[in-house]
Amino acid sequence: MSFKIAFIGAGSIGFTRGLLRDLLSVPEFKDIEVAFTDINQHNLDMVTELCQRDIDENGLNIQIQASLDRREALRDAKYIFTVVRIGGLEAFQMDVDIPLKYGIDQCVGDTLCAGGIMYGQRGIAEMMNICKDIRKVARPDCLLLNYANPMAMLTWACNKYGGVRTIGLCHGVQGGHWQIAEALGLEQQEVDIICAGINHQTWYIQVNHGGVDMTGKLLEAFENHPEFKITEKVRIDMLRRFGYYSTESNGHLSEYVPWYRKRPEEIREWIDLGTWINGETGGYLRVCTEGRNWFETDFPNWMKEPAMKYAAENRGQEHGSYIIEGLETGRVYRGHFNVVNNGIITNLPDDAIIEAPGYVDRNGICMPHVGDLPLGCAAVCNVSISVQRLAVEAAINGDDLLLRQAMMMDPLVGAVCNPKEIWQLVDEMLVAQEQWLPQYSEAIAKAKDRQSEGNLLPTREYEGAARLKVKTVEEMMENREEASRNAGESDKAKERPAAVN
Repeated sequence: MSFKIAFIGAGSIGFTRGLLRDLLSVPEFKDIEVAFTDINQHNLDMVTELCQRDIDENGLNIQIQASLDRREALRDAKYIFTVVRIGGLEAFQMDVDIPLKYGIDQCVGDTLCAGGIMYGQRGIAEMMNICKDIRKVARPDCLLLNYANPMAMLTWACNKYGGVRTIGLCHGVQGGHWQIAEALGLEQQEVDIICAGINHQTWYIQVNHGGVDMTGKLLEAFENHPEFKITEKVRIDMLRRFGYYSTESNGHLSEYVPWYRKRPEEIREWIDLGTWINGETGGYLRVCTEGRNWFETDFPNWMKEPAMKYAAENRGQEHGSYIIEGLETGRVYRGHFNVVNNGIITNLPDDAIIEAPGYVDRNGICMPHVGDLPLGCAAVCNVSISVQRLAVEAAINGDDLLLRQAMMMDPLVGAVCNPKEIWQLVDEMLVAQEQWLPQYSEAIAKAKDRQSEGNLLPTREYEGAARLKVKTVEEMMENREEASRNAGESDKAKERPAAVN
């Protein structure tokens, strides 16, 4: 069995390496073609060298095709993974730091809120170029498996405007599934779930153990869990008030809704600083920065460590490899996928990108009918979908009025800022990120004129309610194991054990 898989943004260190391990753990995939592409030659070289060493140590006769030429990497590809971060850490820092001047305190800023909306503007612009390359040189029946954030916005744009069949993938459902089992004192495989909603706001609408509905027992279980009662206060409060547990981490969820991060003096009541994903201000930016610096410094030692072993017991839970396995071998796989709704969830809009259970085999990807979400859960999702729709249309058309409206409709931005502040915030972010926003050239020129006129609203130098310092390489050397784990996972945070088999 031979076909070609391409990775766009392959310099993503741990994520690319883990996905490749998962794929090459499938016995039938020993002869596939693998291509890596990235815009950074140095990162591409390091990740290619590390992954090629893994391949060689596992006795496979596969030579990674690594190229800065994206079309060359995509040529004749049947499956394509996107793991890109458009603008890199430079733009990511702007996504976090500029909104802070206006009082918008984000933990991540890659899905919604001010940072996620701007991330979407950069990402959609480049995803349209990627889709153009795919249509030009990849196989006509290719499937784009998008892991890049903001997941819903990018997947929405690729399906509606990119002309490429695209499935969005995330591991949030698996992470929350593990947490639910842990809170109930069970093994993950003992708990059956149905989870539905939108990416990062997906709800466990059914939780069953041995045929018994456990949904009503979750609140007490989480409130009494020695760790989760400290680290998941936002998720527990949402469970208390909406009746269902949500997929996303405490820090992520806190920035998607208007209630937990709008008053600086209250933020620490809802978060825990033991791990960044629990709510630290700019926590993911810090982790990614430390991870990049550590990988650059410690790469020679990574090459000295044992190679990853390609075996079923080491395979992770990311959906991507299982989808391809199902399509190619016919083995049935059940997961949760991000697709165009088209009536799957009946009280969410048909054009939205929803996340829901799906099945894969040689016949394709089948998404069963879910029906209505509980009314409160649907209400939370519908607010975010309105923001996503505005942001997608803004990015496609370079329409800064729609962009400003997306910011106004965003729950946390709207809770913190008034309209005049939002208008100025958008001007500032457009100008700062000009190099990644070609579709906004006219709007940026006008924003520069307004900035030069003066009479700007006052902003403040603000580090956030719970900002931690980025560790130096020397500080990270004090715990090398932790630093290496962080570098390996910094491009996609984990909320669960690495694998549950």
